[in-house]
Amino acid sequence: MTRHDMIMLKGTYLAPYIQLATCLIGQMREGGGNMFRHQLDTMATLIDYGYIESVLLKASLVHDVIEDVPEFNHNTLLAIDYESPAVYNLVLEVTRHAGESKSEFLTRILTDGSENAKILKCADRISNMISLGFVVNAEFISRYTEETVKYIFPIAEEVDKNMLAELGSLVDSRRKYLSAMVSFQS
Repeated sequence: MTRHDMIMLKGTYLAPYIQLATCLIGQMREGGGNMFRHQLDTMATLIDYGYIESVLLKASLVHDVIEDVPEFNHNTLLAIDYESPAVYNLVLEVTRHAGESKSEFLTRILTDGSENAKILKCADRISNMISLGFVVNAEFISRYTEETVKYIFPIAEEVDKNMLAELGSLVDSRRKYLSAMVSFQS
């Protein structure tokens, strides 16, 4: 990250979005940890890849709030700052709609998602794939890994080859883990 990038990041107003994301504390993930930390991990992944656009970073901090907090009032998000409507719209793009299957959801992002929605989905999936290292449910790991190859690889291929490379490495490691699990159980 260049000095100019750090200066630009310094002016990003993230604290209210972090505060909003705290409503996810205590919501556990299958991979361990909680949903709040996943929001921060997703933002850290974006920064690691050089994405410092404020709407994208803000959306990464609250990308699971609408989907995972049933009592969430969207007006809370919309009232944060002048970028809140854009943040809200980006979060809606990466939120699974009622009645939408997982494959329909991921296909929608691939075919109709904005560039920021695709970048956010890749960072989200990197965080999720890392968490799979703590999961012992072989069926879940297998399904999630193959879903990553089928749906997320094409998104990453389109928006960020470096994210694609990391996802490929994560998929390879999860497949090796699954193979070792099968060998151990035999």
